[in-house]
Amino acid sequence: MRFLHTADWHVGKNLNGFDLLADQQNVFKQIEGIAQDKKVDAVVIAGDLYDRSIPSEAAVHQLNQELYQLNLVDHLPILAISGNHDSATRLGTGADWFARESFYLNTTLEEAFQPVTIGDTEFFLLPYFGIQAVRNCFGDDKIRDINTAMARIVAEMQKNFNPDKHHVLMAHFFAAGSERTADSETTIEVGGLSAVATTTLAPFDYVALGHLHNRNALHDERVRYSGSPIKFSVSEADQEKGVWIVDTAPFKAEWVPLKPAHDIHKLKGSFEQLIAESSQQPQDDFYDVELTDHERIPDVLNKLREHYPKIISLHRTHEARQIAVDHSQTRRKQSPTELLADFYQQTMGIDMTAQQAKWAADALTAINKED
Repeated sequence: MRFLHTADWHVGKNLNGFDLLADQQNVFKQIEGIAQDKKVDAVVIAGDLYDRSIPSEAAVHQLNQELYQLNLVDHLPILAISGNHDSATRLGTGADWFARESFYLNTTLEEAFQPVTIGDTEFFLLPYFGIQAVRNCFGDDKIRDINTAMARIVAEMQKNFNPDKHHVLMAHFFAAGSERTADSETTIEVGGLSAVATTTLAPFDYVALGHLHNRNALHDERVRYSGSPIKFSVSEADQEKGVWIVDTAPFKAEWVPLKPAHDIHKLKGSFEQLIAESSQQPQDDFYDVELTDHERIPDVLNKLREHYPKIISLHRTHEARQIAVDHSQTRRKQSPTELLADFYQQTMGIDMTAQQAKWAADALTAINKED
């Protein structure tokens, strides 16, 4: 069979205060188009459908409409699990009757051991879980870390393997060998450990993972992250977003890119340079701006937003730095103007100009006269 692997939709998330629902709807339409063009037999969503456990009404409405479109209009089976951002209880409401329309949604560990069979493949839907849930499930308080827990879970799943089928695991966790590469990826710490050994996942023909937003966070032919479908932070600015199209026989995984409705750009330059070049930049995209000016510019963010409305972060190349206090004898013998010049150089990274030095000397002279 052939299925589309996606994850980490985070419906309802904003980007430093900017609403992303329209961008998320845009990328959903692309995913729907890819599913239709590639004639997939199912759509796999590996967790974090929502961005928060209590999503906004607008986010709930949008996700409901998207799932309705895929499942009841396009007649595509959906296999989904809850992630660490989702409320398993809220998301799972209605799951019992969803399955009658081939919408399989698992939000509890106990549901994960019975596979969903579509075509030649058995899917095991493992939602985000805590160690205590595994202890309770198996009645074993000796399970104290994520790898022991996963070994028990996989062994239990294997008992229900049909040897004539392919086997796919859907899960939402941090896999050993992965690299966290985005600020928006919330660390999962389960039982004191955060990494699941990929060797534990060897019985499966493919593991469709969610949680890390970069598909290149892990390099394993059969254990893959799809990444998030849109960019959620500046640290994801250079990532290509997309989905995996997976064939089970013969095994093949094809990457299909997604185009952002509004991209994230990193700009660096002086205030005057950025203003002069603004006409060459897309006005509706998001921007991370690094100012190279040394001098203070009053109300600089609002002035820049007249040309780049969607600035999501602003920082300076020459930030004032904390310096260690030097109590040496040499320091004590320096004049006030020498101390000021040294302080300025260490905090700003450049020497005072002749005009600045004159201003400082004049101010010191005026103070001495008053004394």
